[in-house]
Amino acid sequence: MSSGVLVFANNNGTIDYCKQATFLAKRIRKYMDLPTCIVTTDKDYNFETGVFDKIVYVDDTKKINNRIYNDATKSVTLNFKNNLRPLAYDLSPYDNTFLMDTDYIVSSNYLKGFLQQYEDFLIFKDGINIGYEDSADTFKYIGKNSIDFYWATVVYFTKSNKNKVFFDLLKHIQENYYNYAVNYNLQNTMYRNDHAFSIAIHIMNNFGQSNIFKTFPTPIIYTLDKEELLEINGTELTLLSRNSDKVNTILHKTKDIDVHVMNKFSLEKLIP
Repeated sequence: MSSGVLVFANNNGTIDYCKQATFLAKRIRKYMDLPTCIVTTDKDYNFETGVFDKIVYVDDTKKINNRIYNDATKSVTLNFKNNLRPLAYDLSPYDNTFLMDTDYIVSSNYLKGFLQQYEDFLIFKDGINIGYEDSADTFKYIGKNSIDFYWATVVYFTKSNKNKVFFDLLKHIQENYYNYAVNYNLQNTMYRNDHAFSIAIHIMNNFGQSNIFKTFPTPIIYTLDKEELLEINGTELTLLSRNSDKVNTILHKTKDIDVHVMNKFSLEKLIP
């Protein structure tokens, strides 16, 4: 059975998601020894030869959100093309797929080990912020008095009837996202993959009464976009964090750990 990684990358004129995806694919090949398939609307992008196992070009649906991007102490509002993720099941060329965000820095073969287990779906539920501020409450529920939060940053799935139904449900949630946002008491009605995945899991788990969708046994490691990635040296990352008053700072280092780095500006600066 074939196994690989699937990434979606759609540039917005400022952030080069395709460049991030290329960097990710190289690290996946190096540390996980797996191929990567990229799905993109950027049909004129000049991708490096031999990096991706397959490049899937799709039409731009024109459904664009606007969101605030933080770069440590600076902020800017940009287009955010995040609406293609529900197509992951249909577009993945692999029997066993790791769906990843482009800003996930792979520095180990930890995830590859889950190819040897019997679960057909895995997702991160808990998270650890290695930065300065405690953000646990932010990623505990998708809204006030709402359901549990699940991270769409990394998702493992196989080709199964159950997972086909799950991703079809994601499409339905996306098409009717305003209604779901109201019903699930979301503070923002902008489509967000984390929230859509969380809602789909809640529904298919019989509204919280069962547990047919399993989670990774460890938390996802992440840094907020208010933190700055200073250096990538092999599997060692160096990050700078500031507290809420932006005065006190602290340096962090990780080694041989996969990290979700939300500050895309600082990540791009370090990509050759």
